[in-house]
Amino acid sequence: MDNDPAAPKSQRLDGLIGQGRAVKALPMGVVYPLNGDALAGALEPARDGLIEPVLVGPEAPIRDLARKLEIDLGATRIVDVPDAEAAAATAAAMAGRGEVLALMKGSLHTDTLLHAVVQKEAGLRTGRLLSHCALIFSPAYGRRIILSDAAINIAPDLDAKRDICQNAIFLAHAVGIAVPKVAIVSAVETVRSKMPSTLDGAALAKMADRRQIVGGIVDGPLDLDGAVDPAAARIKKIVSPVAGMADVLIAANIDAANAMYKEFLFMAGAQAACCVMGAKVPIVLTSRADSAETRTLSAALAVIVADAVRRKPDLFEGPSGE
Repeated sequence: MDNDPAAPKSQRLDGLIGQGRAVKALPMGVVYPLNGDALAGALEPARDGLIEPVLVGPEAPIRDLARKLEIDLGATRIVDVPDAEAAAATAAAMAGRGEVLALMKGSLHTDTLLHAVVQKEAGLRTGRLLSHCALIFSPAYGRRIILSDAAINIAPDLDAKRDICQNAIFLAHAVGIAVPKVAIVSAVETVRSKMPSTLDGAALAKMADRRQIVGGIVDGPLDLDGAVDPAAARIKKIVSPVAGMADVLIAANIDAANAMYKEFLFMAGAQAACCVMGAKVPIVLTSRADSAETRTLSAALAVIVADAVRRKPDLFEGPSGE
C-alpha cells in the first residue's frame, strides 16, 4: 500500500485531545447517565479539560450511582427530570437555546434521544438527516478515514445518502480536511443495473457535480480496495480523483458500515472518534462496548466540531432535504 511510512504517528487520533483542550471547555448535555459507563463517559473527558458536563436526568438516582461507584461529582450541574423521555426533551431544548453546545447519550435508547433532537420545538434541525460518522485511524492503513453510516440509517435511499455524504464532508472540514475525497463504496467499481449500490454511487457523484452535495469531491461506485489503495486503483485502471486516496467512505447500508467499523476496531486495532452530524450541535453516541479511549476521543471530536461550527458557520451550510 502506497502510504507515507511517517503517516501513522501524525495521523493517530491522540491529537484530538490536545485540539479539544485548546478550546474553552465545552458545555455538553449528558442525557440520562444512569449506569456506570454513561457517568464515566461524561466525567472522564471533563477531567481531561474537554467538556463541562451538564447531567440531565433524575438527580437522586444519579447521585446514588455516583456514591456507589465512588465517583466525585464535585460541582457538576444536574438538571433534575424524572425519566429518559423528559431528559432527552430537556437536553435537546437546552441545546437549541445554546445552554449546551453538544449532547452525549447516556443510558437511554438512541431512538429516544434522536427523536427529541429532531422535534421542531427543539430548534436543532438543519433540514438534513441525522447520520453517524466515525473518524478512524488504523495502524495497518496509516491514515485517517471517515466512515458513515454505521449506527443510525438502516437502508438509506438516494436522498438519505446525499445527506450522509454532506454530513461526513462537514465533519471532514471540522478536522481540517479542506476538500475531502468521498468514495461511495460498493462491491465493484462499475455501474451495474442489478446492483442498486452502484446506481446510487453514480447518482451521488453526478449530484456532487451539480452542487447538490458541496464541499468535497464525490465519486462512485468504488470498491473498497479501489477507494483506499493507490496500487489497486492503478491495477484496475480506475481514473478518478478519489480512487486510492479516499478521505471518506460511504457504505451502502448499515450492515456494511457497521461491519467495517467493528472490523477496524476489534480486528485491526484501530482508534475511533464518533459523533452524529446533521443537527445544529454534534451528538456523541456512547456504546457499552466503547473503550474509555473511544469515549474521550469522541468527546474531543464533538468539541472540535462545535468550535468549527461556531468559528466558521458558513463552512457548514449546504444543501438540505427540506
